[in-house]
Amino acid sequence: MSSIIDADGHIAGIYRKMHIPDDPLFYEKFYFTPGDTGFRAWKTQRATIGALVCWDQWFPEGARLTALQGAEILFYPTAIGWHPSEKAEYGERQHDSWEVIQRSHAVANGCYVCVANRIGHERVAGLDGTPVNADGIQFWGQSFVAGPDGHVEARASVDREEVLVVACDLARVEFSRTHWPFLRDRRIDAYGDLTKRFVDGR
Repeated sequence: MSSIIDADGHIAGIYRKMHIPDDPLFYEKFYFTPGDTGFRAWKTQRATIGALVCWDQWFPEGARLTALQGAEILFYPTAIGWHPSEKAEYGERQHDSWEVIQRSHAVANGCYVCVANRIGHERVAGLDGTPVNADGIQFWGQSFVAGPDGHVEARASVDREEVLVVACDLARVEFSRTHWPFLRDRRIDAYGDLTKRFVDGR
């Protein structure tokens, strides 16, 4: 769950993670229920923002529905990393995929995307203290902010706790949505099948 705290300290609202993963060492479907808040945007004193959580970052529908409510900045608090035994073979591509999908949300929706990811190496232990997995997860850090054109404006390190302070010029959001009018030119008459699990293409 994310709490949205406005500049004056009051809680503007909450968001509950809508997509729940089931990956090695991320067995969340056994513990958590999908969120019931829907995708939300909040008009704060500084900007209209949306807050999605971790696994939500892979789904363009969540970003789009939040942007359609006026979100100028999308926040994605995240805990993602490598399984050390896979890092050499898949690590670079996994990280690239993670970054590209979120930068694409910025481009497709003409907004800023701010991604906070954790660092460190975590080895999960069972109730008896025995490691569930000897390798654990190596979180890859590299929190970043992407502008409305998808350009990475700032990036944190792999292995140090850092605070990124990045100026987000909201005029760039308006410029992007005017000159790359993806929201305007959507064919909403043709998207009905998006609400189906599968589509028969015959």
